[in-house]
Amino acid sequence: MLRIIVLILVMGCSAAGQTLNIWPGAASGTENWTQKETITHEEGLGAVIHSVVTPTLTLFLPEKAKATGTGIIVAPGGACIVEVVDHEGNNVARWLQERGIAAFVLKYRIPEWKDTGHSALLDMDETCKYGIDDGVQAIKVVRQHAAEWGISPHRVGFMGFSAGGMVTNGTLIQEDAALRPDFAAPIYGGPYGVMPKIPGKLPPIFLCWAQDDDTAGEMMGRYYQALMAAGNRPEAHIYNAGGHGFGLRKQGKTSDHWLEEFYWWLEAQGWTKRAE
Repeated sequence: MLRIIVLILVMGCSAAGQTLNIWPGAASGTENWTQKETITHEEGLGAVIHSVVTPTLTLFLPEKAKATGTGIIVAPGGACIVEVVDHEGNNVARWLQERGIAAFVLKYRIPEWKDTGHSALLDMDETCKYGIDDGVQAIKVVRQHAAEWGISPHRVGFMGFSAGGMVTNGTLIQEDAALRPDFAAPIYGGPYGVMPKIPGKLPPIFLCWAQDDDTAGEMMGRYYQALMAAGNRPEAHIYNAGGHGFGLRKQGKTSDHWLEEFYWWLEAQGWTKRAE
């Protein structure tokens, strides 16, 4: 009976797409973590994951007739203490999937968070370092499976929200240029800790945030300037309103349409056309 229940659970989870572990065995550096992953459901956000030990990718592959050959790894936000996997993960992935873009939602490692205080007290460089390692590994996994999943290994992008934007930036500026994504979209998120040294000649970058974002707005301005100072030319959309964490939420603001503008940016790069 137990085996039947397990099979039913696996089939239920796979309805939204195959899910696979990104590391063979325990992920390096957290082998001794004993925390238990939990999921809550928050109004307006959907599923929220806590205390992730085993990082995974969930696949949202488009129909073959629609497939463009472009793939995007999507990293949800949550201050690296939770992950809002529906609001900034699965919902975005389905939107991309419908338009022929393969999406891969990354559930990255996050330390167990017991403090009920404000997340501003966090050392983001410390808490997000595991997610960055998982992001780099996710790029390797997607490229290794590119032919199987119907994408080009040279059209693998990375999108992250809030703390997921910090994960995105970590993959973008890593020393090994061959392991960087082919394009990156940090959405109202980036280096929340110490501003790292930004290399020049980075892959194409799409940024967006709102002026009234009290969480990431000031950091995003500094991040944009650091990218420019290093010789990069990111596409930047700064909305007059929208707050932090707007995702696909409709608020009657121009920030409601950021994902369409991101798609148009992809279109201008030629990444919405079928790869030869």
